[in-house]
Amino acid sequence: MIRLINLVAIALFIMMLIILFKFNLVCEVTIAGETVGYVANKNEFENKVNDIINKEEEAKLFTTIENMPEYKLKLVDKSEKTNEETILAKLEENSETTYKLYAVTLDGEEKTVLASLDEAEKIVDEMTSKYEDDLELDIGIVDVITTNKKDESTVKVAKQSLNEDIEEKIDEIEEEIEIESHTVQGIYLEVTPVSGIITSRFGNRESIRSYGHTGLDIAAPAGTPIRVTADGEVTFSGYSGGYGYVVKVSHGNGIETYYAHCSELYVSTGEKVKAGDIIAAVGSTGNSTGNHLHFEVRIDGVEVNPQNYLYN
Repeated sequence: MIRLINLVAIALFIMMLIILFKFNLVCEVTIAGETVGYVANKNEFENKVNDIINKEEEAKLFTTIENMPEYKLKLVDKSEKTNEETILAKLEENSETTYKLYAVTLDGEEKTVLASLDEAEKIVDEMTSKYEDDLELDIGIVDVITTNKKDESTVKVAKQSLNEDIEEKIDEIEEEIEIESHTVQGIYLEVTPVSGIITSRFGNRESIRSYGHTGLDIAAPAGTPIRVTADGEVTFSGYSGGYGYVVKVSHGNGIETYYAHCSELYVSTGEKVKAGDIIAAVGSTGNSTGNHLHFEVRIDGVEVNPQNYLYN
């Protein structure tokens, strides 16, 4: 009996030697149920996984790994190599880091993103100071929680980008103001009839008339082309008392423009015209003391100051 026990012990010992000679005891690593490799020391490997999660980075809030590794002891052939670095690389690739960044906004629209609140505040202060005498703009900061840190900008690029955006915004606002200032009840007077010196303004009282001036007088050489200020239809083209040779154009919505004291007329009553079309030439016909254009704007038959819309 003792002999048998000894034989069994010897056999087990030999088997253990064979196992130790041919196999290694390692930790099999699985991710989402898939075997991705083997590690020699579970504790050391877990520490490295924690290093990925706890890695310090500017603006970082936290890092998560959706599918954490699972471990199981296993005997594997010694020819099977452990691959800790490959597994760690896979885990890092599948990790997701959330950041808190700071977007500089222009009128509520995000324009540039920085990792540092101090830097964002400095840029806002600088831009606000730089443009405080320009049109009113709302420049602010909002928090941005994101997993895409690639959106982050350098201070230099952020300043340049914001400057460009602000200049563009100012141009847009100025253009809107210009359009608004040239708009009469929805009709945009986009073309000045002639270039010249204003010699008599709307409402002026002068010796040649007993009433307030109903338009603008713009001095220009005889024969200077006169352009219509907006699309419309010619309602009159001919001679009319103190106006001399005059073209009257209706633009719809009760808006009319008059072009008086002309030397020549190039359009006829009923003709359609487009903004910028040449309709007449400067002269001194009718009640006039020299070559000029008398330009009127009327709304529902009432004269209004043309400088509310042109020559301002």
